[in-house]
Amino acid sequence: MRWPGRYVNQPCATPALFLYYLRPMNVDVRESGNVVIVDFSGRLALGGGEELLSAVVAELLTLDHKRILLNLTDVEYIDSSGLGELVQSYRACEREGAILKLLRPQERVRKSLHLSKLLPLFEVHDNEGEAVASFGD
Repeated sequence: MRWPGRYVNQPCATPALFLYYLRPMNVDVRESGNVVIVDFSGRLALGGGEELLSAVVAELLTLDHKRILLNLTDVEYIDSSGLGELVQSYRACEREGAILKLLRPQERVRKSLHLSKLLPLFEVHDNEGEAVASFGD
């Protein structure tokens, strides 16, 4: 069975599987003191939410936020495109004098970060309170 659109050349056994690959990335932004916490959920992958990540970070930098915590608790999958967007966002923060940290990536995401040798680049926290405190005043 083939489905229309982006995946037209990729066979798909069921509509549910097709919809799984097209699930959108959801984003909520909130503040805790002087730290902006960006809660992501979904798939950080090509055609999903990878472009959303850099757009959100760019917007936060435009608004002069210098402490950004990306909550990856509900990110179930990240591909090379998503990893590239993470690095691009990190570099954008460096250029603007901002700090970008990660919160609670799921094991699958953590493995992707480790295998791509990106874990040393990012400061990763498993507790939101400790992560916010790590930014200092």
